[in-house]
Amino acid sequence: MTGVPVYWQDAKDELMKRDRILRKLIPQFGDMHLIGRGEAFTTLARSVVGQQISVKAADAVWQRFLEACPKCTPAQVLKAGPEKLTICGLSKRKAEYIIDLAEHFKAKRVHADKWVEMDDEEVISELIQIRGIGRWTAEMFLIFNLLRPNILPLDDLGLLKGISINYFSGEPVSRSDAREVAANWEPWRTVATWYLWRSLDSAPIVD
Repeated sequence: MTGVPVYWQDAKDELMKRDRILRKLIPQFGDMHLIGRGEAFTTLARSVVGQQISVKAADAVWQRFLEACPKCTPAQVLKAGPEKLTICGLSKRKAEYIIDLAEHFKAKRVHADKWVEMDDEEVISELIQIRGIGRWTAEMFLIFNLLRPNILPLDDLGLLKGISINYFSGEPVSRSDAREVAANWEPWRTVATWYLWRSLDSAPIVD
């Protein structure tokens, strides 16, 4: 999934026509584009591991997790059990979240094979049934795994900071300010968000 998302060029052209800030911003990043991230279960497990800890700490825990569960399948995680997961450096709560995630996948309580056909809100409402996955994590999944073109993650501090710096001269912005700026980006809100992240040179902590 390393190719350019099919909609990327159209989205860039449209956004540059409509938004004077993006007209200046987008060309600064040349041919860079959003790159999709792997398999659904692995992506979600990794995002749970990375919550509320530094990137460096998350990478270390993830490497130990992969030693315990090299295939990173729901069955392997359930077989490892919570004790083995906490030995990898996961908190007791995160170990429970990953077990819950594995149970959802194994019992097919989430329809990962149908997500491609489902609309954004349907996928989000399935994902947030899983313990430890809130709306922000679900939105990051839609952006980085499903490559959905029109996601606006209003809980993302990077997006709010990008809007603040680029549109409001650094003044703090509310969610409603952000929503107002983004109204102009439909149906390419993911693409605009991605360029605002780049403008800060700090991508969200998702892998």
